[in-house]
Amino acid sequence: MAELHPWQRDILILIFLGWSNFLPILGRIVFKQRLSTPLDLGYRWIDNRYLLGPHKTWRGLVVSIIGSGLAGYVTPFGLVLGLKFAACSMIGDLISSFVKRRVGLKSGSRFFLLDQGIESLLPLWILKDSLFICWTEIILIVSSFTLLEIVLSPIFYMLHIRRNPH
Repeated sequence: MAELHPWQRDILILIFLGWSNFLPILGRIVFKQRLSTPLDLGYRWIDNRYLLGPHKTWRGLVVSIIGSGLAGYVTPFGLVLGLKFAACSMIGDLISSFVKRRVGLKSGSRFFLLDQGIESLLPLWILKDSLFICWTEIILIVSSFTLLEIVLSPIFYMLHIRRNPH
């Protein structure tokens, strides 16, 4: 990663971030209902709401981590960094789902900035040194990811790739 020019590295990180977050959607399209068991196994928290909700599945988690690891293998990231990146991104996504359930939002509903923020910030923050990025780049990448998510989500919805337009 260090041998790339900073703007090339930042663009690659942004693409990789999008890839690791798109893979669960791709997994749903390819595998349909197979392996669609919710990560929370349908359990509810003390507020009687799902821990995470039915859209957070084992399939999505596994597809994102394995697919990102393989993508990392063929990029300057490398296999291990690709695996770590996806794991951190998915943990961020699960944290945002947990928070959304606590405030009463249903699975698939939108919570602007929380949806994009944690899943993009967490891997960049935790892997900052491995990615050779500074806080300015992190802010730029998270902002770019959020903007791209806002623009691309309705398009993916119209193409029947996403279930929700957000």
